[in-house]
Amino acid sequence: MQIQDLPYPDPGVPDARSGPRFLWWLFRNQLGGQLKSLAWGLLHFASVAALPFCVGVAVQAVVDRSGSGLALAGGLLALACVGNAVGDTFLHRTAITNWITAAARVQQLLARKAAHLGSALTRRVAAGEVVAVSTGDVEKIGWFVEALSRFTAALVTIVLVCVGLLVYQPALGVVVAVGLPALALAVLPLLPRATRRADTQREKAGRATELASDTVAGLRVLRGIGGEELFLDRYRSASQEVRHAAVRSARMWALISAIQVLLPGLLLIAVVWYGVGLAREGRITVGELVTVYSSVMVLTYPLRHFEEIAMAYSFSRPSAKRAAGVLSLQRPTDTAGSRAAEVPSGDLYDPDTGLLAPAGRLTAVVCSDPDAAGLLAERLGGHPSQEGASVLLGGVPLDELPLDSARTAVLVQDKDPVLLSGTLRELLDVPASGAVRPEEALAAAQCDDVLAALVQGSLDAGDPMDARITERGRSLSGGQRQRLALARSLVTDPEALVLDEPTSAVDSHTEARIAQGVRELRDGRTTVMFTSSPLLLDRADRVVFLHDGEAVAVGAHRELVRTDPRYRAVVTRETDDEAALSGSVALDDALQEARLQEPEDVLQELEEIEEKA
Repeated sequence: MQIQDLPYPDPGVPDARSGPRFLWWLFRNQLGGQLKSLAWGLLHFASVAALPFCVGVAVQAVVDRSGSGLALAGGLLALACVGNAVGDTFLHRTAITNWITAAARVQQLLARKAAHLGSALTRRVAAGEVVAVSTGDVEKIGWFVEALSRFTAALVTIVLVCVGLLVYQPALGVVVAVGLPALALAVLPLLPRATRRADTQREKAGRATELASDTVAGLRVLRGIGGEELFLDRYRSASQEVRHAAVRSARMWALISAIQVLLPGLLLIAVVWYGVGLAREGRITVGELVTVYSSVMVLTYPLRHFEEIAMAYSFSRPSAKRAAGVLSLQRPTDTAGSRAAEVPSGDLYDPDTGLLAPAGRLTAVVCSDPDAAGLLAERLGGHPSQEGASVLLGGVPLDELPLDSARTAVLVQDKDPVLLSGTLRELLDVPASGAVRPEEALAAAQCDDVLAALVQGSLDAGDPMDARITERGRSLSGGQRQRLALARSLVTDPEALVLDEPTSAVDSHTEARIAQGVRELRDGRTTVMFTSSPLLLDRADRVVFLHDGEAVAVGAHRELVRTDPRYRAVVTRETDDEAALSGSVALDDALQEARLQEPEDVLQELEEIEEKA
């Protein structure tokens, strides 16, 4: 896989059982790139390791006053330099390719998982966690994947040089062969502590980032209540904790680096001291001493890759664990699209609650438990966060449809919709049937004042469609964001549209116009609105009241207000005392009317009223 070939046609099915298994899976799926990097790494490190031999030959040629030996040394030195340059160039190229392609594979996997889980993802994992995994963690994972092949090349080179020195000069080769492994393993006892400190730093940095994000998101509210200084102090304290943790982590890694500088120096001293003694005794030549000394000095370069791979693994292991945690999430109900791709039509029915939304009609749903409304809305869209029977659209279970077909058929807009940054034209450029133009959707959602605000806030946009929307629409009010999101949902024109509290942040006059606009624009299409607003309920074709997870009443809004005390309490926010008072008033009215009725009819009606009261 080359960078120009990205994205992957299919990133594969990851082994997300643990962080190390996920890293190993990534390595296996990039075996071709890893082998290329290993080959160029071997050429690069072998060329570097050959330089001391060339120098030793040259020194010995000078001592022996041999012109041919000096020429041979020059030729070998030139060949080693060419191999070094070519190997280093292509090693860097293949290593960066491995890094980028590994990071791209992880990002594709995360994007596919987010699309697969839908809104259920943020109920199980914090949105900030997903963002952190897809940005910083992806970079650390890619670092380890690309460093692994360079480390392998460095390890193989060190082993070959040690074997070569044992053959070339056994007396000094033994010292080097014993000393180099000791250098490589000397820092291992320090790695667990360094890893723990690095994990602590990342944890504190994540908390500080989350606090900063929450502060920015709620800055308008904080200023209104004078709480910005309080949150600023909290962030200042959190940032100081991050600084202290970073310093502690840096100290440990500095100690590891110092050890890897100190110990090779001691090995060089030992080799020179021992080698000089051997040279005086005539057991080795000056050229051999220079060769061994230069080899040890040059090997400090590949030895640095032991420190790098340790750092890369310590940083990538928790990142891979977090990525595997996200990638291991599954939908509670998923048949992997056992049915053929189709977009069914018909009644929308939920077997768990008994909710029925007839095809082509506007159905309003009132829930006695507000939290149940969001869960039911997700289930109606085929994004259940809990196991249960599949929702049916036209008798077809949504869970058995391919994901694309299910989401084309049913669109869910939750109570806190997100606006992506960009122009209004880009915001409304979504997959749609083409039957609803953006202008019609904006008009139905009563976005005239929103368009004016966007033009006023944009210096170079004469057309509202070219006006830019800031991140998450922070420059707009809650009601304005809600109406733009509603317009976006209306543009898609799905077979069934599910709206969860679509007008909770707008005033009553605007709400009434939105209700009428949605009713007209969605005429003949299935629409479900979760709301307790009397203005919306009064314009619905039918209202379904859910109590304790079951549909207990169906009818028109005014009829349910008059006949069902539980429905009336939810819609009118009626307290228990007010409900009792209204019940006794109804009882007095019934007694007044009962004077003109037959006794047995009076008793029956009184019993019914008392039960309702």
